[in-house]
Amino acid sequence: MDSPTDLVPESNPRDPLNTWVAILVALLASFMAVTKVKDDNIVQAMMQSKSDAVDTWSEYQAKKIKHHLIEMGRDQAMALRSTMGHSDRAAWDKQLRHYETEISRYRSEEETLRNKARSFEKQYDTLNFRDDQFDLSDAVLSISIATLAITSLTRKRWLLWMSMVMGFFGVIMGTAGLLGLGIHPDWLVKLLS
Repeated sequence: MDSPTDLVPESNPRDPLNTWVAILVALLASFMAVTKVKDDNIVQAMMQSKSDAVDTWSEYQAKKIKHHLIEMGRDQAMALRSTMGHSDRAAWDKQLRHYETEISRYRSEEETLRNKARSFEKQYDTLNFRDDQFDLSDAVLSISIATLAITSLTRKRWLLWMSMVMGFFGVIMGTAGLLGLGIHPDWLVKLLS
């Protein structure tokens, strides 16, 4: 019976195929290491952006509640003012002006907070676009390196070419992520997500 080592074809360490495989593995792994650092930084920025958006929306909700309470106070003051005599209305008018000023301030603050929260959400989406590029690059480069390992074992040159094509695609996606390019195969990203 053949041992497992008898099944593997003999290879010369100086064989050009092994040299190419070794060079490609080293280059692709190094590229993956660089893009991984950038991807991790983008993921941290995404987490911060999402956190900022949630905090801002919470602040927006708090302003909306205060706004609603001020409007209720104004409405009550208006109802009470109508039951008072003419001499007491000056104090109520002052209170109503205060309520109107507060309502106007809350409307302005709510609009500012809404815009701020939406900008954090937009920032998150922009970062997620780049994160998708790095994820796709990492996946394709991992498959390429695995294919190179099989190439070294089987000595099949067509596997070398297939892994080079995948590696090239992975490098393109990683470079797009590093440079912020708009390359984003949506169909593939949706398929994988």
